[in-house]
Amino acid sequence: MTRQRERFLQRYGPRALVTGASSGIGREIAVQLAAAGFDLVLVARRETLLRELATDLTGRHQVDVRVLALDLALDAGVQKLTAATAGTDIGLYVAAAGFGTSGPFLHADLDQERAMLRLNCDAVLTTSLVFGRRMAERGRGGIVLMSSVVGFQGMPNAAHYAATKAYVQTLAEALHVELRPRGVDVLAAAPGPTHSGFTERADMRMGRALSARAVAQGTLAALGRRPTALPGLLSRVLKDSLAPLPRRTRVRIMGSVMAGMTGHQHTDTATKENATKETATKETAE
Repeated sequence: MTRQRERFLQRYGPRALVTGASSGIGREIAVQLAAAGFDLVLVARRETLLRELATDLTGRHQVDVRVLALDLALDAGVQKLTAATAGTDIGLYVAAAGFGTSGPFLHADLDQERAMLRLNCDAVLTTSLVFGRRMAERGRGGIVLMSSVVGFQGMPNAAHYAATKAYVQTLAEALHVELRPRGVDVLAAAPGPTHSGFTERADMRMGRALSARAVAQGTLAALGRRPTALPGLLSRVLKDSLAPLPRRTRVRIMGSVMAGMTGHQHTDTATKENATKETATKETAE
């Protein structure tokens, strides 16, 4: 183990809690923490994937891995998480669970948007308060909240998702200042477009994008050093190129970017509508 990893484990060990650990950035963070010697509590909805990951990490790194199959978009899931970890000495909390939606706001499914709000914001609020208090009592710890470069301005065609990330970003920035005197480091990780399970659920298609591994590495390297991490060159280029511009200009530019990643939705919808019309015409003719 390198000295850097030893210091990291000493500062934030012995055990880390990672939500959204079954895939994407959450999974990669869990892999890298296990390699650093952390015991883990892994949380996600898909128990089979969690157990497969736990078996792999235990075998490769001889760490203890607990699995909690929970849906944190539900109040019951958050309550079970806080109760199940009440007697566990968790020094690092990584809130990587979340999902996004894309497309015109007026076409949104309200139930899905509310579920996103509960997972991306309400669950983060509750768990940050619970684990923040526990870490403050122990006098040390770290909290990582997953923001996004879309959280620095509005984003047409992903309006509500960007709003949830703006919430996470501002919460993390404030907690970074509030909790630091209590020995707790708080970081907002704000990556750019990343290849992960998120993009499939949001029905987005991306060309250039970061790998989940690169985002995980950049995030963990920044913890304790700054309030916000922009992991990966693409994240920094996006943020720095937009920063000098007026906010309304940034909104329009990001809207154009999102339109490029979601343009297929309109094509797919039109194709389906045409297919439906052709079927109806054929049935009428018969």
